[in-house]
Amino acid sequence: MKTFTATPADIDKQWIIIDAEGVVLGRLASIIAMRLRGKHKPSFTPHMDMGDNVIVINADKLQITGNKREERHYWHTGYPGGIKSRSIGQIMDGKHPERVLTLAIKRMLPGGKLSRQQMTNLRIYASAEHPHEAQNPTVLDVAAMNKKNTRSA
Repeated sequence: MKTFTATPADIDKQWIIIDAEGVVLGRLASIIAMRLRGKHKPSFTPHMDMGDNVIVINADKLQITGNKREERHYWHTGYPGGIKSRSIGQIMDGKHPERVLTLAIKRMLPGGKLSRQQMTNLRIYASAEHPHEAQNPTVLDVAAMNKKNTRSA
């Protein structure tokens, strides 16, 4: 029996819409990263862009657990003494709350050219409105998936 390796003709990309309202940040990011890579498909090939196109709405209503709202996100401007920081809570309350989810997903993907290509298949919107109705996206109910997968005490 030969090992199956996908070719570009074998790739079938779907459009998926996910409502992020009330969903925990890390759980949602791991599900989206898996969908972007295509690991949910039986024909997954690591060196091909097999993933789906993912649309995330209501990113400003993500649930952040514990003390993560006070954790700092650091970056450097490139100039001497140019270290900058903001808390995750400040980013969520600011102009672009979708950047928190973008960074979480980006850091769950392996580094390299393929991951950067897969990130272009991700669209995140802070509100419930999005311009992708023409693609007829299927709804992925992540809130129900998380309730099913968590153990009840």
